[in-house]
Amino acid sequence: MSLVELIAQADERGLAASGLACLDRCVPVLGGDDDLLRPLWASLAEGGDWGGPLAEARTALGAASAPAGEPAVPGSSGAAAALARRMLDAVPAAYAGAGVREWADGCSVAALQVHRLLDTAPGDGDGSVTARREGRTDGMTPLVAAELRRQVRILELLADKGAAPTGALRQALDVSTEGRRVLRAVVSRRARGHGQGQGQGQD
Repeated sequence: MSLVELIAQADERGLAASGLACLDRCVPVLGGDDDLLRPLWASLAEGGDWGGPLAEARTALGAASAPAGEPAVPGSSGAAAALARRMLDAVPAAYAGAGVREWADGCSVAALQVHRLLDTAPGDGDGSVTARREGRTDGMTPLVAAELRRQVRILELLADKGAAPTGALRQALDVSTEGRRVLRAVVSRRARGHGQGQGQGQD
């Protein structure tokens, strides 16, 4: 089943978790801590307050971001940060309702675009994010392919009617945590490369 089909069939909890996982994996491009969105995951699992943790996350990520017009990381990484910022800005005030599906779908697209921008491997050609989400996966770069697999896996976990909701969410968080570590390493390498390039230019 394609990613588009999985999103179309997901319930509100699955959609909220899918969108949150996409945002969670992209936290490194905003300079946020790994555990920043944990309270939102807890709210989703326990049915608790969503608005409070959301406001705290936005405040923390706002403080972590570079000043307006100065992306934390240069070039395509700056564009990736802008995409992640829009994902955060669009988080709905509640994890239920019509807005959750639109947000989750937008997060899916944005997260794939973030990974595409940051992937230095050759490939992907003319393959659009839309095509990838619809199942046309030939020629994908490794970073994009891994992100697509994670999105599919998370939605499959949350669609499993035989699994306990909290257990499925915990597994989804584990999948997302792995992806965040990968992206953090990519962002770190790019930042080091940019710093070395600037140093060489000043010699």
